[in-house]
Amino acid sequence: MADHPAVTLRSGIDADLDVLYRLGADLGSWEERNASPPAPLTRAAFVARLEREAEAQPDSVRFVVEADGTAVGGVSLFGVDRFAGHAEVGIGLVPEARGRGIGTAAIAQIVEFAFVRQNLRRLHLQAIASNAGALAVYERAGFVEEGRLREHAWVRGAYEDIVLMGLLRSDWEAGRPASAS
Repeated sequence: MADHPAVTLRSGIDADLDVLYRLGADLGSWEERNASPPAPLTRAAFVARLEREAEAQPDSVRFVVEADGTAVGGVSLFGVDRFAGHAEVGIGLVPEARGRGIGTAAIAQIVEFAFVRQNLRRLHLQAIASNAGALAVYERAGFVEEGRLREHAWVRGAYEDIVLMGLLRSDWEAGRPASAS
């Protein structure tokens, strides 16, 4: 079971705040999750940021990622445009949850939720070019590279490209097994 944990997406509860704060304050992966410069993040500032984001983007959908019954991160749809039918996807996992198939399962589930339950027609995301693990997860889910913002991010002492990826519902549906439709 350790190689392929059972992954579910669920609503957040108060008990999840510790793991989400730990992820939000992780300086090791800061630049992969934030446009702002790395800095210590207090719990109070983290909670205030969550509240501001919820207020500013009421159409956002945020799930806690749970693996074998333990909260290990979050996945969301944000920047939702109901008129054009698209949203941006974001995911963050605590370090010990990475490289275990959890992100792959969570991305597959949020994609299905977006297309089937939210009736979106397009998803997009951004990733640091050196984050090969994340790029592979997104490609497995059907995302394709649509462009690059060259030397757009300052990451651990060097400029890096941001890879822009997208997925159309029509492409996702065409790639699903017949039994899943």
